[in-house]
Order: sequence, then C-alpha cells, then structure tokens
Amino acid sequence: MNPVIVVMIVYLGLLAGFAIWSRRETKTLKGFYLAGKKLPFWVVAFSTNATGESGWLLLGLTGMGWAVGKQAYWVVVGEIVGIALSWWVVSRRLKRLADETDSITVPDVLAAKFSDRWHLVRGVAVIIILTMVTIYVTAQMSASGKALDGFLGIPYEWGVVVGALIIISYTFIGGHKAVSYTDVLQGVLMLAGLVFVPIVAINAAGGWDAIMANLAAQDPDLVDMNAPLREGVAGWVAIVSFVAIGLPFMGVPQLLVRYMSTRDDEELKKARWVSAIVLFVFTFGAVTAGIAGRALFPGLEDQELVFTQLAGELFSPLIAGVLLVIVLSAIMSTADSLLLLASSAIVRDTVQHILGSAKSDHQLAVYGKIVTIIIGVIGIAVAIPEVKFIFDFVLYAWSGLGAAFGPTVICLLYYKKTTWAGVLAGMIAGFATSIIWVEVFKAATHDLYEAIPGFIAGFVVTLAVSVLTRQKTGNSG
Repeated sequence: MNPVIVVMIVYLGLLAGFAIWSRRETKTLKGFYLAGKKLPFWVVAFSTNATGESGWLLLGLTGMGWAVGKQAYWVVVGEIVGIALSWWVVSRRLKRLADETDSITVPDVLAAKFSDRWHLVRGVAVIIILTMVTIYVTAQMSASGKALDGFLGIPYEWGVVVGALIIISYTFIGGHKAVSYTDVLQGVLMLAGLVFVPIVAINAAGGWDAIMANLAAQDPDLVDMNAPLREGVAGWVAIVSFVAIGLPFMGVPQLLVRYMSTRDDEELKKARWVSAIVLFVFTFGAVTAGIAGRALFPGLEDQELVFTQLAGELFSPLIAGVLLVIVLSAIMSTADSLLLLASSAIVRDTVQHILGSAKSDHQLAVYGKIVTIIIGVIGIAVAIPEVKFIFDFVLYAWSGLGAAFGPTVICLLYYKKTTWAGVLAGMIAGFATSIIWVEVFKAATHDLYEAIPGFIAGFVVTLAVSVLTRQKTGNSG
C-alpha cells in the first residue's frame, strides 16, 4: 500500500477517535459551540494558533516567501505583534465579560449589555460572519484540493470533496471539544513540519549562504528585507501592510471564542505565552521554507505549491505522507472552526435569539449539527471552481472579520460609555470600509492592506457615535 495512504488512514483514525470521545459534550449549545468553557491552557493555545493560521500558512505564506524572499519576514513581525495584542489586550477581559453575561458567541457579547430590541447588532453581526466565513471556508476547501492534488494526484475537485467531508464529519460528531483537541494534534504536526522542512530544504540547497547567493542572482531584492523602502511611499506602504496582517487577531470571532472556551483566567495567562512562541515558529518556518524553495525550484508556475514540491522532491514517500497530513492539518484546523462559527451564527444568534425559538437547548444543539453539514456542503460547491491565490482570498476574509469586530470589541471592553448605536455603527463601518477599500481604493493607495483603514474606521465611528448617543439612562437599542 502507498505509504502516503497509510499515514492518511492513521491520521483519520485519530480524528475519528477525538470526535467520538468528544460527542457527549455536544448535547447543549454551550457544549457544542464552546466545549462547556472547560478547556485547559495548552489546548486553547494550540487551538488558537492552528485556527488562526489555516491553509494559507503552508501554501500561502510559503508561497509568499518564494515570491518576495526575505521581505516576507515582515509578515512574521506583524503576526507576532498581532497575536500578542490579542492575548494581552483582549483575551482576559473578553473571557470575563462572556462569563458574566453567559455568552457563547461574539454577537452574544456585543449584544449582552444592551436591550437591542430589534436585534440589529446581532443581525448585522450574523450577516458579516456568514458572508466572510463563506469566503474563508472556500479558501480552505480550495487549499485541500490543491494539497491532495499535489501529493496524491487526486483531481482538484475530488480533493475538495474528500477534504471537506473529513472536516464536516468530525466537527459534526464532536463539536468544539473535538475541534479543539484535533487542533492540538494538528498544531503539533504543523510545528514539527515547520521546523523540520526548512532545515532539510536549506541543507538540500547547499546552506543558507548558498541560498542567499542563488536568490541574489535571480533578484537582489529577494535577499533584502528592507528592499521595499527604496521604492519610497509604495515601499513603506508595503511594509506597513505586511505588519498589519496581524491586526485582525484582535477581532476575528473564530479566535475570540477560543478565549471564551478557556477554563479560567489563570489558564489564559499560561496560554498566551505558549501561543506566542508557537506562532513565531509557525510563521518563521513557513517563510524560510518558501525562501529555500525559491532557490531549489525557481521556475514554479504556482508559488503556493512550493511546500508540496519540497515534500515530494526531498523526502521519502512515508515522510511525504506525514507532510501531506501536516498541510491538511493547517487547512482542517481552521475550516472546522469556521463551520462552527457559521453554525452558531445561524442557530444561537438567529434561530434562538432573533427568531425567539422556544426549542430546548438539546434540540438547538441538534440543529447546530445539521446546519454545520449544510454550511460544509455549501463550502464544497463554492470551492469547486479553483481559487487561484489562497493567500489573497484568506486576507480578504481575515480583514473583513477583524475590522468588523476588533474595534467594537476593544471599545466595549475598555470604554464603559460605548453605546448600542456605537457598536452597530462601528461594526458596519469597519466591515464596509475594508470591503470598499479593496474594491475601490486599494490599487490607488499602493495596495495598502484593507485591515488598516477598516480598523481606523471601526474605532473612529464606534467612539464618535457612542459620544453622540450617550444617555444618562445607559445603553439601549
């Protein structure tokens, strides 16, 4: 039997085991969507990182390292700054507020302090989540198709279907608990791969000095991290945009719910250090692997296949099978969380709160499972037409979610006079600005990353509208 197939079977067996072990936790909404808020620090840390990085880490970021060389290390800087801000600025206060208000979704948190009689805050949040999650899930499904095609020669379309069915199955059975513990397995595999592969690739290319000489001969800018600065304003914008990729860590709901699912404050304190260190290894290793891949394979037609190329050319079939699992781990660890996020937006926020369903908690949890399947199937259908650049697709959704929720959540946590109207307006402003920026202004502003104007708009509008609508009687909707 093909060694790659053997490794896949073992991996799928482990995923199935986690799903079956976790299924008892899925009988309530809090259990299905937040694992009962009982997860330890090491699970939360790895789950946060594995969820945040997705298929773009091993396909998109390695591809970026291949395309722009050492300049991609600015993304590493940005991600570390972003995850640090998220853990140290947001996590503990958000956990405290979520526990006080018995919240299990980010829209729960945003609406908790306000009457919101018309459910406008919750409704707008749901629309934003479902829109961006569709894009995000599509990118992950596409990444699974590319990975299975690159490793096993499975046609792209079938790769999408196979990858998606695996993700849907264990998410449906085990909910957030299964997703979180599989994230640990997937995160450990990703960590190992992003230490091991760059080392082997550097050695195969003749060492780091040889790689630098090779890249300099191709294009001197590839070996100069500060090369964009020679381009004046455009160069500064490029570097600022690379660093700003980390901003949405403070707002994307699939990460914020990780903080909410943690056992207690002490676990959060420990989790943040583990998370920051692991993320550095993730991102630094991915860029370095891409740079080494540029020296070894300078003529790649699709830069996002550099990791699969390294796996196929430098390793035995057995190790290549492990590396396939690592790529799939990066994809699955994000896609499963996105499925739960979209499902919770429909069942918890829409059916239970907006529509006021009288169904029992257990019945709603069942609905959550069914909706998870439906969303997964929609993701398959949308992903079948191949997404060319996963990196760009993910960034689009990443910035839209981050700009919508990051500023409003931070204002809610730190500015006591934030009003219902401020949250609603800020959420719309952040989201709309990031989307409009891509469609209208980005090309004219040297490709300034859309999360920057999105975050600025979100903060300014949230605070300005809160000041204008502040009432002595408190916050109302």
